[in-house]
Amino acid sequence: MKQVSTVGLDLAKHVFQVHGADAEGEPVFNRKLRRSEVLRFFEKLPPCLVGMEACGSAHYWAREIAALGHEVRLIPPAYVKPFVKRGKTDAADAEAISEAVTRKTMRFVPIKTAEQQAAAMVLKARALLVRQRTQAVNALRAHLAELGIIATAGLAKVEALVAIVRDETDARLPAAARFALMAIADEIEASADQIDRLERAIVVEAKRDEDMRRLTTIPGVGAITAATIKALVPDPGGFKSARHICRLAGIDAAASFKRRQGAARTNIEDGKSGTPHSPRRWGNSRLTGCPKRRSDAAVAEGASRQTAFQGCSGRAGQQNGADHLGASEQGRDLSASRPIGDDYHHRRLIDAMTAKTI
Repeated sequence: MKQVSTVGLDLAKHVFQVHGADAEGEPVFNRKLRRSEVLRFFEKLPPCLVGMEACGSAHYWAREIAALGHEVRLIPPAYVKPFVKRGKTDAADAEAISEAVTRKTMRFVPIKTAEQQAAAMVLKARALLVRQRTQAVNALRAHLAELGIIATAGLAKVEALVAIVRDETDARLPAAARFALMAIADEIEASADQIDRLERAIVVEAKRDEDMRRLTTIPGVGAITAATIKALVPDPGGFKSARHICRLAGIDAAASFKRRQGAARTNIEDGKSGTPHSPRRWGNSRLTGCPKRRSDAAVAEGASRQTAFQGCSGRAGQQNGADHLGASEQGRDLSASRPIGDDYHHRRLIDAMTAKTI
């Protein structure tokens, strides 16, 4: 049997496909493995290069296989697709992974530790709870609107609707409706409590972690955005520029900069002053990095130079009350306190991630 130097592993829940090749790229084996057989199989193999797609459970298997002495590399699934021959099958996928992992110009995904995955789970759990709370709030508003009971927009106004549901003396609600809506009200309050606990944990971690503290010094980047960047980008050295990091984390500084300039010019032409959205304060400004609002004269002077306005966008707190931790949850509304170019925030971000002075 030829010496195996490269192995492509196609991950699954129960039945895995493994493809082995020698140093010349010639196939040595292509077989199926049950989940319980995977680690025993790699224990018997001599140290070799193992490639996997960066998908569900990939980081776990990468850590386990690397502990057996193998070199493990994770490849983005989109970069494996061009190497798939014929139809898409498990055997073809494993062969494609085995070929893609040997490419000199291939980009790989850093293997995350269990702690890094846990930090990402906190953010994902919060996002799930926020979506569930939004669905419950929308359902409560819709049901009460059918009975002629409405409230103004905003998450804070939902408390008035919940109070109506819990008020048994309110004759506007039939008994059956109150019984059904009480369950929705309980779900809204329970979700709010769980979200608050998760956010407190994120804030505590943001104050403790040195990288996240540097990220929160960037205008418009709060604790949640900093935690998202830290979870998505464990190794910033693998990116060519901060622009790539921004795209991965959902931050588009250039688009935000141009959008603010256009809105600002429109306000000046219409004889209005100030920023296109009223600035809001959401918690500790030292954590959120929200600068003070400039005077109208300074705004007008800055607009004439086509510079960016100071102040935090009013959109920052509209999605949910949790955004007092920073700017918008996805970090798209960034602001600056001095004349900037499109790449200003990108440079600030990469400096923060690489521990440079900012």
